[in-house]
Amino acid sequence: MPTPQNTLKDASASSRNSAKQKSADGDIFSTLMTSFKENEAWKEASTAEDRNFRPTKSNGGRRKTPFYKIMQGMPIAVDAFRYGAIPNVKAYFLTHAHSDHYTNLSAKWDNGLIYCSECTANLITHMLGVDPKWIRPLAMNSTTIIPDTGGVQVTLIEANHCPGSCLFLFEGKQTVDAGDSAYKSQYIGSPKVFRYLHCGDFRACPQHVMHPAVKGKHIDHVYLDTTYLDPKYCFPPQPLVISACAELSARLVRGVGAEVQPTNDGKPRTMTGWFTRMDKGDKGKEKQTDLSQRTLVVVGTYSIGKERIVKAIAKALETKIYCDSRKAAILRCESDPDLESMLTTDPMRAGVHLVPLAVIASDRLEQYMERWKGVYTKVIGFRPTGWTFSAPSGTDTLPAISTVLARAQSRTFTHVNLQPQRNSSATLQIYGVPYSEHSSFFELTCFALSLDWGRMIATVNVGSESSRGKMAKWIERWDAERKKRGKVEVVHYRAPEYW
Repeated sequence: MPTPQNTLKDASASSRNSAKQKSADGDIFSTLMTSFKENEAWKEASTAEDRNFRPTKSNGGRRKTPFYKIMQGMPIAVDAFRYGAIPNVKAYFLTHAHSDHYTNLSAKWDNGLIYCSECTANLITHMLGVDPKWIRPLAMNSTTIIPDTGGVQVTLIEANHCPGSCLFLFEGKQTVDAGDSAYKSQYIGSPKVFRYLHCGDFRACPQHVMHPAVKGKHIDHVYLDTTYLDPKYCFPPQPLVISACAELSARLVRGVGAEVQPTNDGKPRTMTGWFTRMDKGDKGKEKQTDLSQRTLVVVGTYSIGKERIVKAIAKALETKIYCDSRKAAILRCESDPDLESMLTTDPMRAGVHLVPLAVIASDRLEQYMERWKGVYTKVIGFRPTGWTFSAPSGTDTLPAISTVLARAQSRTFTHVNLQPQRNSSATLQIYGVPYSEHSSFFELTCFALSLDWGRMIATVNVGSESSRGKMAKWIERWDAERKKRGKVEVVHYRAPEYW
């Protein structure tokens, strides 16, 4: 027969077990509800981004803002200018001056203050005519309290993308459900301080996770640039590609022998004799001829971006850079004294010309060279874009995390990896350069493993459920790998600028 004491013990144990079960059930329910709400929020976002949407009186005259454009619980929107005046938003942030991020921003803007880097402020004033009274430029690496946001503070971190691009680290309490989403936060009014890292567009590197504002902190939400979140996009590190372009340019223009690798059919593609530039001096020594009037290097660029490749090539050739007056005015907005010192308005003085990326095609380059007939006789064209890269045949599309890390970190990239396209000729060579100012899949993996984060939110390629599902699986794998490792540590890197 049970004693009263044993009965109390049993009742207590039963109560504890019941409480544990209720807690477990509550956690499961909370997880399910969070997952449900997130799925519904994505459906809501997909509807908002419908390409067939046309503003009318019946739909309020504006698109509804996807949830991932609003910092949860804060009156802050990032790269959300196409949505007009967003409910309860007090501060509009712009990560960088690329058109897909400032869509609908113009001289007519009057919906609220715009916060961005000083360089981006210069660019949108010049290119878009935005009235400076709406712009609040912020310094990099310093923390600022944003007015009218309930004390939220922001730190700008160099994004390693185009000039002026930055990550935003927001830190503050949740005070308001801003935006259009029907799904509200449960933490409004909570004393908890949240940290959100908005990556905009970025090329992830060790310096990001080791930045004093980020290192050692738990980041609740990471709004991630997922442009290349696919294992087939493990293109080489940015600094190595830049050096390779500069080295190849110097070798071709100065006539130094350039080794080449075999093509896919096993036949070597030789460059011998294509750009021979040496003759003999009086004493039998090799003497370089005047190349500035004979061989031209043409680099394709966007309105903003790719400047690092251009500068490296010009330095290697010890020459000036020429571009049209519109492009030159944009470059001067970037406040880069090094680049400005290289610019010239005289195309005949420049061994490097900048053109739109689309010009780097054999027919377009031939037309461009007609303008300099009798001045330049041969041309080297560089087309730098991440889409140039293609994974080797047989590449595993679902590699283990350990395989991703080992395979990518063992790779090198030099000038011999750059091959002229098949339609190149004795007077015109075009090189597709696997260069991007977005993170490769490998870099995204390193970034995710090196950071203490609670939730990652994709911001690119989110238009379809299938695409979101594929990316979500990788985010889950990153999370599992972090938990397996236990302590969050920076993935081994080859230099602070790249993994």
